[in-house]
Formats: sequence, C-alpha cells, structure tokens
Amino acid sequence: MSVNNLEFLNVAGYKFEPLENLDSLIPEFQNKCDELGLKGSVYLSPNGINFSIAGTEEDMDTYIKFMEEDSRFRDIPLKKTFSETQPFRRMKVRLKKEIISLGRDDINPSELTGDYISPRELFEIYEKKEDVIVLDTRNEYETRVGLFENAIDLQLDTFRDFPSAIETLPEEYKDKQIVMYCTGGIRCEKASAVMMKAGFSDVKQLEGGVLDYFKETGGAYWNGDCFVFDERVALDKELKETEYIYCYICREPLSAEEKASPDFKINEYCPYCIDSSS
Repeated sequence: MSVNNLEFLNVAGYKFEPLENLDSLIPEFQNKCDELGLKGSVYLSPNGINFSIAGTEEDMDTYIKFMEEDSRFRDIPLKKTFSETQPFRRMKVRLKKEIISLGRDDINPSELTGDYISPRELFEIYEKKEDVIVLDTRNEYETRVGLFENAIDLQLDTFRDFPSAIETLPEEYKDKQIVMYCTGGIRCEKASAVMMKAGFSDVKQLEGGVLDYFKETGGAYWNGDCFVFDERVALDKELKETEYIYCYICREPLSAEEKASPDFKINEYCPYCIDSSS
C-alpha cells in the first residue's frame, strides 16, 4: 500500500554484475518501461545496472518482476520512497561505460570493495562517541543540503575528483577507522576500493546509504535534508519531499532562504549563477 495515498512509488537500486548482450537489453528495458508508463533512468554497462525510476505501485511491481526474470538482476536491495507527483520528466535507458563514473579502470567493486556497516551500527558509533572518521563521498552541492554530524566534506565538484581529494587527508587517517557514505550506497562501492588501494587500512561503507539510514534510525546525527537526483530535489528524515527547488538555469539546489534572497529570480538567476547571468 502507498503511504498517505501518495500516488507514485520511487524505486532505486544497483548491482555490480558482469553483463553481456547489452544491445538487446537496452531496448527490452526501454520498451517495458514505456509500456508501463514509468519515468526515470536505467543505466546498463558491462559492469552492472543502476536505476532510479517511478510509477504507480502496481506498475513498479510489474517492472521489478520483469527485471528479476533475468537471474543477473535478482537480489538487488531496493530503496523505495513515495511521492505525490512523478519526480522524473522522461524515461531513459542508456548504455554507459561505468554505472557510476569514476574513470579508474582498476576499480571493480565485484572484486574489491569496503566492508559494510549497517545504519544501526553507525548510529551506535555516534551514540558511543567512538573515535571514527565519517567521510562524505558526495558532491559539494549535495553536502550543502545536509550531511552527518562532524563528517568530512571533500568539497567535490564531481565524483571523479574523489581519488585526488583523498590525497589531501592527513596521513594519520590511514590507520583510523573510516566510515564513508553516499545517498544510496553505489558511490561508496568504488570510493572504498580507491581508499583501500591508497593505503587506508580500515575502510567501511554505510550499507544502503543515507536513505536507508533515515529509514532505519530516523536520521539521528544527520544535519539538514538529503539531496536526491530527481525533481523532488531533497528528502527529509521521514523521506518526504522538502521545500528545496532547482535553479532552472544552473540546476543548483535552493533552500527556502535562498529562494527568498534578492539574488534569486525564477527562470533567470540564483545566488550561485547571478554573477554569470547575462
């Protein structure tokens, strides 16, 4: 059953899995999603699948059954949230070189990735005030919306900057316990491997990412909201849509305060692009 009669079920998931026959898989997925009236994105690559799509609960159930007819796409942990409106504008199924772009051919999460730590375990770490480094692997515009208490923000422009950014971390961090996190978990699969190859000895990744942490703990020790890559822009700790909007010019997320700023004019500029607007 949907939550509070919210009409759209949003489902996201990923799996690192060697895939062949992509030329036939792509039209199969596109046709099924179009047939069901779904919107969102499905990325297929030789190393796996990454998807974030939305539709009615009935149609999403049909999609999941279709996907799981292929044994390679079974047992994918699914992140489910509900929304009042369709959060995507169109349906796209695309071939990508990597399902999450890092630009490092030596990083393959199906061969090497960090150990998982559950949301409840991270909550307990905060409760006990353990000596741990909490590391955010997301981009700067995401961390502006919200992040964990005392988390290290690498101020990334793109995920491809992550390998060079960790070179700025203090050398003594290589012997400390590090817990990294991202929105849904996929970036940490690669980021943890990068850190392990760089000599960090105790690297863990938050299982299910921030969204599962919200679901399982209520979001304790998180400050702000969580950016998501669809038209909802950000979700609160109850996984509900917030007041954030996108700037239609530069696509930066804007808070209620930023929308009230004299530097914001809808469809023309915002505090992040006003200096470059004509």
